[in-house]
Amino acid sequence: MGSFMTRNHKIILSIAAAIAVIAIAYYSFFSETNGSAESKTEAPAETTPGTVTAQQLKALGIETAVAVNAGAVPLGTVPAIVSLPPEARVAVTAPFEGAIIRMYVVEGQAVARGTPLALIKVRETLQVGADLARARAHLGLARANANRLNQLAREGIIAEARADEANAALRSAQVTVSENQKILSQAGAGSGGQMTLRAPIDGRVSAVNVQTGGPVDTMTAPFVIDNTSSYTLDIQLPERLAKSVSPGMPVEVNIAQAGGTETPIPNGGTIISVSPTLDPMTRSVMAKASIGAAPGMVAGKSVMVTITGNGQQTGVSVPAKAIAHIGDNDYVFVLTGNRFAKRQVALAAQAGESAVINSGLKVGEKVATSGIAELKVMLGGD
Repeated sequence: MGSFMTRNHKIILSIAAAIAVIAIAYYSFFSETNGSAESKTEAPAETTPGTVTAQQLKALGIETAVAVNAGAVPLGTVPAIVSLPPEARVAVTAPFEGAIIRMYVVEGQAVARGTPLALIKVRETLQVGADLARARAHLGLARANANRLNQLAREGIIAEARADEANAALRSAQVTVSENQKILSQAGAGSGGQMTLRAPIDGRVSAVNVQTGGPVDTMTAPFVIDNTSSYTLDIQLPERLAKSVSPGMPVEVNIAQAGGTETPIPNGGTIISVSPTLDPMTRSVMAKASIGAAPGMVAGKSVMVTITGNGQQTGVSVPAKAIAHIGDNDYVFVLTGNRFAKRQVALAAQAGESAVINSGLKVGEKVATSGIAELKVMLGGD
């Protein structure tokens, strides 16, 4: 019995020793693991926010671009409405009263100078035609009489005064014929008492105020033609730009093409007037600019106008995609060494793929042009 107890006692001691060894090994292993995990957790705390490695740049797809000198910096980009200059609209009137018997154009149609607009039945053309025929007959008689009396005066048979009277009658008959011919020519009158109204300029029919069978008088304009070779921009200037804009400054409009697949076409113009009055409701000043015609430019169209300064301003140009709009402000992410920093900038203008910054960034500094969302999160952007 004693030996049996002794043997059991040894077995129990051996098991206890094995358990102790396992416990020590387990404690040592997890102590080292936790220590390394804690050190790994604490390591980023020593890293400056915004620091990125080359591998991170590649993984996040962050690309950069260098800010370059923008030359003459635009003062800003503002909204405008395309309109026609006052001299561009011409009313087509009829010299006689009558009735429309045929229409040749419709509203919105492009026409060239001299294009027939409508055929009108008028009574006065018959009378003017008759007056012209009588004037021509009288002209022939007056010419023959003047020739005969001039010959007699040269021969001394009659006094010079009688020849002078004949010459005056001849000139009067010539004037009467010329006036009647001019009336019929300007009216476009033909045989049968018909008259053709024609377009006085190249342009587009903006208004048709008559219809077939309707009356025409001399006090209303049956047609209005718009000259579309030039336009006016009605620009709304914010109060901060009102004092900086003056007549003569260049402007530019980028007109998007149909479908939006082609590159917008730039169209340049010039400021021609700036209102001296500030609108108390909108806190803006109205300005007008003259601009040429271009595909897609039509009266009534809303556009964005970039106003270029007088060359005294300085600034830098960066890709437009580098600008981050956070809240009410504009920012760029500037790369210095291996660290990005969020920096507020003053955006002067943005047109197409370029943006012009007039403060907050220097020439030669690198800014992020992609991965903007990741940088905003990394640097605590909204």
